[in-house]
Amino acid sequence: MDTTQRGDQQKPADRRRRELLEAADRVVLRDGPGASMNAIAAEAGITKPILYRHFGDKGGLYAALAQRHTDALLVSLRAALDAPAERRERVEATLDTYLSAIEARPQVYRFLMHPAEGGAPGDTEFDVGRHSAPLLRRLGEELARVIEERLDLGPDGERVSRVWGHGIVGMMYAAGDWWLGERPCDRAELVRVLADLLWGRLAAAGDRVGGPGF
Repeated sequence: MDTTQRGDQQKPADRRRRELLEAADRVVLRDGPGASMNAIAAEAGITKPILYRHFGDKGGLYAALAQRHTDALLVSLRAALDAPAERRERVEATLDTYLSAIEARPQVYRFLMHPAEGGAPGDTEFDVGRHSAPLLRRLGEELARVIEERLDLGPDGERVSRVWGHGIVGMMYAAGDWWLGERPCDRAELVRVLADLLWGRLAAAGDRVGGPGF
């Protein structure tokens, strides 16, 4: 089979996988962490064994949905960081982008970060930590790369960038999770207070020579 034939066969498979993920999204928006493989299969108009054939188990489906939503979030975060604005404004815009994403689709967020809350029959042995930790780690590494390419943090810049990247993601996740559950203030206030926390060292760091600037 030549490359063209393989490509032609791959397109319908990719399209079908995308359709199944869209069906899963609709169920997650409705059911949140309680979204089950049975409900997703029914929404897609297929049997659960066929759903398993595409994703293996709930962990496989979770990983596919996590990549889909993380990819979209990273695009939005990059756009906020690249906006033509002062550094403080871009820091606030980046924080706001993350918080507005989890606020706009709280059920999706809870499915990705708190799937154990659901506990639907038949979805056993689903370890939330094993699946959600890599999602946060990916966000941390992506942010670390942005920081390293933009800021001059001295001879230990690579290591410092990774500390900052994972630290900022951890802060956004923990603060956002608490805020989404309790709503103690509006989003703008939370953004401002978190930016205040970050701002001292970020304000003092110079741009990397030859980099895109921060």
